[in-house]
Amino acid sequence: MNGEQIRKIIGAILLVSLISLGFSKTVKEYVSIPKHVTVFEKQTAQINEALPANASVNGTSNAFKIATNESELQIKGQKIGSGDVVYDMKGFPIKKVSVKVIPDLKVIPGGQSIGVKLNTLGVLVVGFHQIETEAGKESPGETAGIQIGDIITKINGKKIEKMSDVTPFIQQSGKTGSPLNLVVKRNEELIETVLTPVKDDKDHSYRIGLYIRDSAAGIGTMTFYEPKSKKFGALGHVISDMDTKKPIIVNEGKIVQSTVTSIEKGSNGSPGEKLARFSEGTEVIGRITRNTPFGIFGQLNKRLENGVLDKPLPIALSHEVKKGPAKILTVVEKDQVETFDVEVVSTVNQKFPATKGMVIKVTDKRLLEKTGGIVQGMSGSPIIQEGKIIGAVTHVFVNDPTSGYGVHIEWMLQDAGVDIYNDQQKAS
Repeated sequence: MNGEQIRKIIGAILLVSLISLGFSKTVKEYVSIPKHVTVFEKQTAQINEALPANASVNGTSNAFKIATNESELQIKGQKIGSGDVVYDMKGFPIKKVSVKVIPDLKVIPGGQSIGVKLNTLGVLVVGFHQIETEAGKESPGETAGIQIGDIITKINGKKIEKMSDVTPFIQQSGKTGSPLNLVVKRNEELIETVLTPVKDDKDHSYRIGLYIRDSAAGIGTMTFYEPKSKKFGALGHVISDMDTKKPIIVNEGKIVQSTVTSIEKGSNGSPGEKLARFSEGTEVIGRITRNTPFGIFGQLNKRLENGVLDKPLPIALSHEVKKGPAKILTVVEKDQVETFDVEVVSTVNQKFPATKGMVIKVTDKRLLEKTGGIVQGMSGSPIIQEGKIIGAVTHVFVNDPTSGYGVHIEWMLQDAGVDIYNDQQKAS
């Protein structure tokens, strides 16, 4: 019998002895330590679902340890090889854990008010209208089976990118009497249909009986940008069309700086709103490439400064976020970014991407006096806790404007294409 076998036998005897002495709960919790742990350098990762509330795993590039005040039981970890840690109790091994220590990731917080303009992929159908014809009222688009929310991507084999691309086809069809062959995108499906324009008795123009749109605009708040790649994230939630309520599929988009002109204060049952302005000629500061459930993402053309926290800050993964005090960065007057106090009321340790990971409550008297709490246009305001960016404000509670949801920063970074876990850079 070799030395390793002897150690295992003695370890098993020790565990049985501890159980008989009343340590069964503690031992069980330690044995249930996850097999895989990810920590940033110089950061402590709380593993609440596997350890007592006052236990933690501290990771550095050289060593790991676990400690608890629940009993005199001490468990230590020794790094072996690349990325493995063996935890032992009084020198006897009880658990092997794969620990991935990744370099600290730092991003620059935003808080700036931004103007957003999105151009859709094709033209979006937002409604029907009835045309007065010799035969009565009709909508050719509705007759062709087109639905609200469909995106017209091709007419007669030609790519459609904007509303002005559609008019020449309608006019030509009116002159020749030839129907239009359309390709529309409905959710993830491409559908072909035939539409024949009709003449409007009022102005004798040919029409297709559809209300269409090719762009959307609004305001929001910058959340972060990564200084090396200049990739950014903003809003913290998807941009949907105001009529169809469906997410806008982006062909191209841009962001510009905007100026807050006034605030409509929120109250119970009536969310408030930031009123801001930006002009068509305003300098473009970034390009939007993605519109996802976690915000809008793209690349900046220039470095942005908020005048409050312009240095890169580390991020906190969802399991590191705690209930308690935090701050947000946002604009409530002109273009001045300010910090305001909030409280993280609840947070979910999310293992997979999901929105609404936090509930936050505004506690800052100045902000409550100015806005009543969270208002539209504040979406994307970065949330900072203990010097780390933990997420962004996303939605307000309609019946309680002092509170709302936040999204964890790791999901925004993931959709921005920022390499969180030191893996191969994702395409943006």
